[in-house]
Amino acid sequence: MGNPFIKNIKIFTVYILIWVFISIIHNIVIVFLLDVKLEQAFTESIVYNTLYFLLGISLWYTVSYNTLENYTPVKIFINHSAAAVITSAIWVLSGYYILINIFNDDASYKTYLFNSGIWRFMIGILFYSITVAVDYVIIYYNNFRQKLFRESELNALVKEAELKSLKYQINPHFIFNSLNSISSLTLSNPDKAREMTIKLSSFLRSTLSKNEKQKSKLVEEISNAKLYLDIEKVRFSDKFEFVEELESECKDMEIPSMILQPLFENAIKHGVYESLFKVVIKLKCGPEKEYLKIIVENNYDPESVPRKGEGIGIKNIQQRMKLIYNQDNLVTVEKNNGLFKVNIFIPR
Repeated sequence: MGNPFIKNIKIFTVYILIWVFISIIHNIVIVFLLDVKLEQAFTESIVYNTLYFLLGISLWYTVSYNTLENYTPVKIFINHSAAAVITSAIWVLSGYYILINIFNDDASYKTYLFNSGIWRFMIGILFYSITVAVDYVIIYYNNFRQKLFRESELNALVKEAELKSLKYQINPHFIFNSLNSISSLTLSNPDKAREMTIKLSSFLRSTLSKNEKQKSKLVEEISNAKLYLDIEKVRFSDKFEFVEELESECKDMEIPSMILQPLFENAIKHGVYESLFKVVIKLKCGPEKEYLKIIVENNYDPESVPRKGEGIGIKNIQQRMKLIYNQDNLVTVEKNNGLFKVNIFIPR
């Protein structure tokens, strides 16, 4: 971990200003309370506070090494107690040596320096304690910020992985159904099987080309979904019709990729499969309060026996919407009077 007193300009500036303030207080105290000459007081203030300014920077490395990851609390206390005594002694003796050489001819000042050694030593212990406490606060604050950042990155990676996993559930689900359909048409209608294979190839090419995108425009999703419906048209011919009603502001809106196709697949599976009459699959989109509302609906035969399924499609959409928008009320399902409707709300 780098020393913020050197690397961080703001912290270094504050650190300098603190020692300038301490120097001024030091100067005032010894001039007015201890009756030291102004020149001597100014020099003493510069010498002693510059020395501790430099010592304080070096103490960062002592604090960085004496952490709970390396030592027990008792060991840390012992290490710092010893370091405080040594640091304070070095500070007092270094300042004393420099100042007696500067004011070598002033016996009274040299006596004052010698007699003030004890309280200077105690001030050195105080400076050490304050500096170490501030260093620990900075270290643990930086560690806390790094932990939050790493957790945020990890959550983002997990969320992305979940979204990809959910998206990749769709294609195999659809491919399995399509290949079953092609297989059933191979003997009964080879031409339709061939046509369906070509359309499936186009659909997969389109899907794979944007599989890494989490969002795409609504018009692109509709275009992709129409490829799917074209595949099913080969098999069901005129048993269903697709209708779209889009308001102008919806066309360029972005929605989660591959979110419409499973709804159309659901409409085919539970509507067209079982119905004896024509099914209309309708896509509508328009503004509603702070959302753009997408509706996919289809009529169905209420007397038919529902086909069994794993419910991957709608459950998949609900999970993806919750992950992307952090809301769990964006997908609702309605089933009334022979009409099945799925409502998707896209926050604007």
